Amino acid sequence: MLIAVTSVALIGAFCGVALGVAARRFYVEPDSVVAEIEAMMPGSQCGQCGFPGCSGAANAIAAGEAPVTCCPPGGKALAEALAAKLGISIDTSSMAESLPTIAGVQEEICIGCTKCYKSCPTDAILGAVKQVHSVIRDACTGCAKCEGVCPTGAISLAPVPVTLQSWVWPKPATA
Repeated sequence: MLIAVTSVALIGAFCGVALGVAARRFYVEPDSVVAEIEAMMPGSQCGQCGFPGCSGAANAIAAGEAPVTCCPPGGKALAEALAAKLGISIDTSSMAESLPTIAGVQEEICIGCTKCYKSCPTDAILGAVKQVHSVIRDACTGCAKCEGVCPTGAISLAPVPVTLQSWVWPKPATA
C-alpha cells in the first residue's frame, strides 16, 4: 500500500513540475487589443453574436472578421465604445436602443422539461425534471436562449424593473 501511494505521489509531482516548466517555456503573450475588447464586452458568453463566447467575438472584432455591432446584449453603447477604441466610424442609426431584460417563468404553464435549464449559458435557471423552474435574477443576462426552446411558452423576457439600487440619473442631452 505504501509503495502505491508513494508512486502515485511521485508521478503527480513529476507531472506538476513538467506542466509548470512547459507553461513558462511556451507562454504566449496575449494580444493587448483583444484583451481590451474582451474586457469591454458584457461577458455573458451567450453566443448571440455567432461566436463561442465573448473571447471569440473579441478575436473576430480585432481581426476585422466581425462588425463592432455583433454583440446584441452590449447594444448601441458597446458598439460605439468599440468603434471609438478601434478608431473606426459606424452608423448606429439602424440599431434599436434596447433596455436590459430578464427572463421570467410563468409557473402555471411550466411543465419542467429542463430544456431552458440546459440552454442557459449562465446557469441562471433552477429546476429539475417535472418540477417548476425559476430564474435567478442576478445571474440572468437576458440572452433569450431559454425563451426559444421552451415548448409551452412559459418563459418570457421583461425589462429589468427600476429600483433604488439600479436607477441611475440620466445624462443630459447634448445640444
